[in-house]
Amino acid sequence: MALTLGACATEQKKTTQQTLVWPAPDDARFYWEQTLTGSGDLMEETQQQRLRRMATGETTAGHALQKPWGVAAYDGKLYVGDTVARRVHVFDLRSKKYATIADSGVGALAKPLDMTTDGNGLLYVCDNAGRRIVVFDAEGKFLRSIGNSGALQRPSGVAVNKDGSRVYVVDTGGVNSEKHQVVMFDGQGKELGVIGSRGSAPGQLNLPLSVTYNVANDHIYVVDGGNFRVSEFAADGRFVRAFGDIGRNSGQFARPKAITSDREGNVYVTDAAFGNFQIFDKDGKLLLDVGGRGASGVGGEFMLPAGITVDKFDGRVYVVDQFFPKVDVFRPAGTPEARAPRPGDATQQAKK
Repeated sequence: MALTLGACATEQKKTTQQTLVWPAPDDARFYWEQTLTGSGDLMEETQQQRLRRMATGETTAGHALQKPWGVAAYDGKLYVGDTVARRVHVFDLRSKKYATIADSGVGALAKPLDMTTDGNGLLYVCDNAGRRIVVFDAEGKFLRSIGNSGALQRPSGVAVNKDGSRVYVVDTGGVNSEKHQVVMFDGQGKELGVIGSRGSAPGQLNLPLSVTYNVANDHIYVVDGGNFRVSEFAADGRFVRAFGDIGRNSGQFARPKAITSDREGNVYVTDAAFGNFQIFDKDGKLLLDVGGRGASGVGGEFMLPAGITVDKFDGRVYVVDQFFPKVDVFRPAGTPEARAPRPGDATQQAKK
């Protein structure tokens, strides 16, 4: 589905996978960088391995994504929740290492959906079937869970402020439920209050799906799926504004799915019907749409986009597609193509 931006119309160039650019090559703001389908995409293939794969028909996917949904990024480390595998895939894009977390034990996940990180790199995973938020440290060690008191019925989204002192959880509700809301907790899981109620009036929510905390203004933005809009609230739950409505044009929504924000305060929203993500400023003004609907599975094309996140360290955008399944990586113009190694990384040690 083609979306237009008037004077700033999106023009997707597809000469090769390496030259996918939005909006146009002479005004590039985002480049498609790579697609991840499994652990094999992190590894550099030798000529012998490549010949073997061609002869045997093997794939490079390794530990493949099965049905990804949520995604979070922190300083080059990518976390992808898999609702079928019931685990979180961890891609360390600097060290080229792969791991999994939440496979077993007290932190095991029943159905991981949305996820996010705080300013300290802690990972918060929304476990929909477990009706809780599960918190892990940067190495994947279980720390605690939030919502165990029965406060959550159908949790689908999670956001956390920078220092981890406030956690916002979307409770989607349903046809027979009035709890279409965002539940606020402190960092240890104490319930602080509720934002929203079922309805279509300003400040009300209908089938909310996802939430993001915006570091630029200390507000949260909620995908209000049943009302085809994004609703903005102050940190204490006060309603600020809403933007978007149902339609087929840029700035409108048909099936809004997930939301994230960057360090400048821009807001990114995936739409499963459009097969793209739209970028707004913090006041709801449309800036750009990226990607499009397509059945080929190539970079920049989506059939069922879901989770989205921005690594606030380098601005890279990661978008999940459930249908193919994959994660597409988009690099902002001006961001270096190579990721600088962290102190202690094997790649850095090898250069010494």
